[in-house]
Amino acid sequence: MTDAQKENIRYLRGEGLGYRAIAARLGISENTVKSFCRRSGLTGIAKPEPAHVCRQCGQPLVESPKRKGRKFCSEACRRAWWKEHAELIDRKAFYSLFCAECGKEFLSYGNQKRKYCSHACYIKARFKKGGGHDEGTV
Repeated sequence: MTDAQKENIRYLRGEGLGYRAIAARLGISENTVKSFCRRSGLTGIAKPEPAHVCRQCGQPLVESPKRKGRKFCSEACRRAWWKEHAELIDRKAFYSLFCAECGKEFLSYGNQKRKYCSHACYIKARFKKGGGHDEGTV
């Protein structure tokens, strides 16, 4: 197990995730996660600790009553934190497709019906056929 995986387990356990969810997210065995948690004192029922400081900069957070707890003090801190922790993003909807214009393989996130790898390929396919109007004709 790598140091990054160990850090991710600590973080996800602190967020309240169970052994099975952590194992699925990191792609490792559930028993490996259990063993590490047992050795590291992370056993028991996982309960997220209330966040009273920003995860990115550590500034105190102002909590609003009857609202979901905040994790970041600003949008800039939220974006910076997720940029540094991209491996924790749970992206399941990646589709490998081939461009109808250039034939290159590309990845599409969330849209399995996409036809073109880029806007440039779409424009080429849309306007290459001819039969369009020239600039001075109606």
